[in-house]
Amino acid sequence: MKNLILIRHAKSSWDDASLTDRERTLNKRGKREAPVMGRLLKEKDLRPDRILSSPAKRALKTAKLIAEEIGYPKKKIDTHDEIYEQGLDALVGLIAGLDDDWDRVFLTGHNPELTELANRLTAAGIDNVPTCGIVSVEFSQSRWRDCAKAVGTLALFERPPKLDAIPG
Repeated sequence: MKNLILIRHAKSSWDDASLTDRERTLNKRGKREAPVMGRLLKEKDLRPDRILSSPAKRALKTAKLIAEEIGYPKKKIDTHDEIYEQGLDALVGLIAGLDDDWDRVFLTGHNPELTELANRLTAAGIDNVPTCGIVSVEFSQSRWRDCAKAVGTLALFERPPKLDAIPG
């Protein structure tokens, strides 16, 4: 069985208009949300064999904050251009090429592609994966290339708690 956990990057900052989209980082809320969601994953004992991230700063920072909470080495996070504005087909291709030794993979990226991917892989009809939202898809297949063509089971759809509920 394979498990793909899709994580949309946490809330990003628009304060510096001189930054490119790829350079934008997290705002205060995003920096508080990501660790909370990492703790949620840890509580549910959802630890990855590999974390993949978009190379955009806000996505990579989200992945690192979550990795820290679950005890995953930040230097083992792989960045992939396919996760940044390459479209649904690029994401499906990336999944198809994953190492079959990995049973659980976290993929940290962006909308609208993550919502589209969640719906493609589950037929769940999710309207929107919010910032720092998590979607877990379970597959009965043993090879990622088969998972990329399959319809899996929506095992989890978590949204970050309201801002006032997040300490810090």
